[in-house]
Amino acid sequence: MNHGNTIVTELEGYLQREHLTISKFAVQSGLHSGTLSNIINGQRPISMKQLDQMTEAMGLKKGHYYDQYITDFIINGSADWRRTGPLLQQCAELGDLEAIRRVVNNILDNLTYLPMLFDAAESLFDQGLYSAASVIYKGVAEGERFQHSERLALCQYRLFHMQLGENQDTNLQAANQFEPYVERLDEADQLDAIKQLADVHTSLQRWDKAEEWGKILGKKGRVQYEYYHNKRVEQKQLSKPLIYYTLYSYLTLSNVYYETGKHEKALHYASLYAEVNWARTPYSEDERVVLEQFKEWSTANILLYRLMSGQVEALPEYVQYIKSRENEIAHALFNIVRAANLYRFNVDNILERFHEHMAYGEQFSRFGRYKSPQITQERRIRFFAELAVYHLQMERFDQGFDYLSQSFEASVRTQSKDNMMRCVGLFERYRSLASSEQKEKFFADNFLSYDFWYWGIK
Repeated sequence: MNHGNTIVTELEGYLQREHLTISKFAVQSGLHSGTLSNIINGQRPISMKQLDQMTEAMGLKKGHYYDQYITDFIINGSADWRRTGPLLQQCAELGDLEAIRRVVNNILDNLTYLPMLFDAAESLFDQGLYSAASVIYKGVAEGERFQHSERLALCQYRLFHMQLGENQDTNLQAANQFEPYVERLDEADQLDAIKQLADVHTSLQRWDKAEEWGKILGKKGRVQYEYYHNKRVEQKQLSKPLIYYTLYSYLTLSNVYYETGKHEKALHYASLYAEVNWARTPYSEDERVVLEQFKEWSTANILLYRLMSGQVEALPEYVQYIKSRENEIAHALFNIVRAANLYRFNVDNILERFHEHMAYGEQFSRFGRYKSPQITQERRIRFFAELAVYHLQMERFDQGFDYLSQSFEASVRTQSKDNMMRCVGLFERYRSLASSEQKEKFFADNFLSYDFWYWGIK
């Protein structure tokens, strides 16, 4: 039996119905008549390009015969990579994940295909076709499950990266699944992976884990920096200059200690990314940009830590410093409102002055976005909660309950349980001051969108 018969039979039926000769259809499809004749006679397999040409000439949508093609040439035939590779690419572009899954599941028994499947997944990943890449990475990881290979670790790293999003439960699960594979990654890949793990735990407010990964990032970043500068050997391309990772570890740790009330330690680590006396000169242009940016952050954060430790006199200097730094204003407002709530001072004039920054968008630096979307979302939720507290304390109840509702809605959407609980607590504290409309809005818009009976909250 010729395994191409099913598609060939479809073609033959079309030619009969339309009263077309092979020559006429060859002109219509752009195929050579001899090639078409060989295909119909079972003397030549169909390539993906030829299948797409035939399908278009028959007036059908691209991909119409892909499922049958998989049956004929992958399952019942020999899965030649010259056909399989293009098939995966075309299915990815069409979003046909089930077709990709069928292909992967049927060729995994042949381990020689693992490197080619991995390369295909990497190509799709680079193109941003994450759903399709994820199917292949999972297949390769399954094929490599008994190996301690770098390829398995890279599959897990890519899956971790692609799973990160708004849902905090999903982010935590992805981080936990990926953590055992970090040490198997190439040294350079480890740095970006560890930074992402630190960011995820920071967004989850899991300060012990953020501290753990922040310290690991600092240690590994410094070791690699010293090694490559001393040996002067070629280094694998990183997403940031190598010096960045050690400084980012200090930034992470200073934030951890700030959030956990250890202000002296926070100040210590903030000073470490201000004066970098261990870095080798002369600096490259990229290194110079990194150093200048971290020095700016150190200046701002030292002022912030002073403010949060009760030195309210640092507020004017803090505002003066951030006013010309557009990308820092939203985060500074969050911190200013936190301080105002803690020490009970009025910041109405500051909020009015920077009103256009209240939405708390993504933070960008001299070298692009520097906070993960997860951290930005978590900060936005907490910022709205702090604004709610501020306005409620000022007896501006309409504004307070509106911000509280926004914070809670975002917490529910992202499954940020700590923030959900805080919002519920705040609402209960001020419930007696809420109007019937505000109570109805809070419960109708938020409680019904999440199963809070699981929490025992009524």
